[in-house]
Amino acid sequence: MTGFASLEGKKGLVVGIANEQSIAYACARDFRELGAELAITYVNTKAEPRVRPLAEKLGSPLILPCDVREPGQLEAVFEAVERHWGRLDFLLHSIAFAPREDLHARVTDCSRDGFLLAMDVSCHSFIRMAHLAEPLMKHGGCLLTVSFYGAEKVVENYNLMGPVKAALESSVRYLAAELGPQGIRVHALSPGPLRTRAASGIQRFDELIEKAAERAPRYQLADIGDVGATAAFLVSDRAKTLTGNTTYIDSGYHIVG
Repeated sequence: MTGFASLEGKKGLVVGIANEQSIAYACARDFRELGAELAITYVNTKAEPRVRPLAEKLGSPLILPCDVREPGQLEAVFEAVERHWGRLDFLLHSIAFAPREDLHARVTDCSRDGFLLAMDVSCHSFIRMAHLAEPLMKHGGCLLTVSFYGAEKVVENYNLMGPVKAALESSVRYLAAELGPQGIRVHALSPGPLRTRAASGIQRFDELIEKAAERAPRYQLADIGDVGATAAFLVSDRAKTLTGNTTYIDSGYHIVG
């Protein structure tokens, strides 16, 4: 494929598909349509029946379990990638978690254990992936993660995930600086509010969607397809001079939010 942002011949890892409405699936679909070959993970045996058919539809040669909380599982994914391809050109980290009781509480009241777990799954796992990907990206590559506007401004009911996503965005900048000499680019995708499985845990999320659409300059919000198109561009060679950015995909909501 020789289109505007061809990914022909590139090998990518996608972590975080939950179902067809996932940001990760929309990105994977665009990666594949532009020619990339993909390794896909599922979080556990409960999720596998939902994820495996989607991965098979994408023609993925590697469909692997990956719960970043389980010792050795993330490392096993990268070992499988190395055995099968011997390299990696890009990856997408699209996972986040916080215990419900901590997510629904004030940041002031969140538990130490809940905070540490949210940081580990939602932020440090991306750093771990960067560490494991670096030796496989011998000729450069691109690392993507998913953030939200609540990382920089207070968004009602986003609570604990605000500080966690702020740490994630800061990690993106530091990783971009450290890995830039190896030709590895790092970005955070920051969509506006989207109706995904992950977002369903946020209290009064429907109100957040409505308010965001009313305030966005285009009076509408982006959808997961818009996120996928942006992700595909960023991992392509057309974006080779871009790194360390938080890229907003929100119809301009972030400028007025």
